[in-house]
Order: sequence, then structure tokens, then C-alpha cells
Amino acid sequence: MDEALIETGIGSEKIFDGTLLHVCRDTVKLPNGNTAIREWIKHPGASSVIPLLEDGTIILVKQYRYPVGKITLEVPAGKLDAPDEDPLVCAERELSEETGYTADKMEKLTTIATTVGFSNEYIHLYLATGLHSGKQHTDADEFINVVKVPLKEAVAMVNDGRIIDAKSVVSILMAASRQA
Repeated sequence: MDEALIETGIGSEKIFDGTLLHVCRDTVKLPNGNTAIREWIKHPGASSVIPLLEDGTIILVKQYRYPVGKITLEVPAGKLDAPDEDPLVCAERELSEETGYTADKMEKLTTIATTVGFSNEYIHLYLATGLHSGKQHTDADEFINVVKVPLKEAVAMVNDGRIIDAKSVVSILMAASRQA
């Protein structure tokens, strides 16, 4: 029954080939035999991590996000350096770079598809515990402030719209459900 929903690619054209994003315009055959155009963004994937301190506080990062024109509060995250990079290695790297922390334990929460209507990006979400502080060492083009927030307050921030980033919303709610 669900097979009647599948679209089959019959042609592909690269529209833009950037450093991070690669835009494609594909022609697909629809289940009814007609054709349609699908424009989509090819992304290498990413990992994120929600660092949870023993006292129930989480460590978030605050940064300006140009596409939405806002300073956002997010869990640390970054793209995979290569398509075959272990997402756990990426999560550990991003935790260290963006916050200076390292973790004794990294637990996989889930993997999410961020925007299924126009991108193939997957983000692997992790929970970090047994944290040890260190020195933040961001990339040259990253300007990030580290913020500590009680997990319960972060849930309230999700619920009232102060935290809008999807990977952060999912991570915070999943971490809170494990603490309940």
C-alpha cells in the first residue's frame, strides 16, 4: 500500500555546489506516472550534544544565526567532517570546541531528519554526562557564549518559544523525559 507513495528519480541537475550545501533539482516520476520537479539540499549530516551536569543544569550555546536574524540558544552541534565520520566523534569534538567540556559518557538519544521537505540532513543527538570543564576552542568564524540553564527551565523555554532550534527542542525534551 505505501509503495504507491514512492517517487522515482529520473534525472538530476546540480544547481549550486557550495562549501556546506549542495542544491539539486531532480525530476521525479510520481506514483500516478506524471513527472514533477523536486529541489532539495544535500547536506553531509551533523551531530549535537546536550551536556547535563550532575545538578540538573544543561550547557547551551548562544550564537547569532544569520538565516533567521536572531541570537539563538542551542545545544552544541556541528556538521560531520566527512560523510563516513562517526557521529559520536563529531559530537565529542563539538562539545569540546563549543563549550570546552569533555564527557565520561555519551549516550545516543536519537537521529532526526531536520527538514524532510527540502533537505536530506540528519542530526545525531547525544546526551553527555560525567562532564569535565576545559577551555572553549571555537572555529575562527564562530562566536559563541556558553550558558548554563537548569533543565526544567530549558523545558519552559521550549514551551514558551524562547528556544526555537529544532535539534535543541528535541534534545531538551528527550533529556527531560529521562530525568522524570
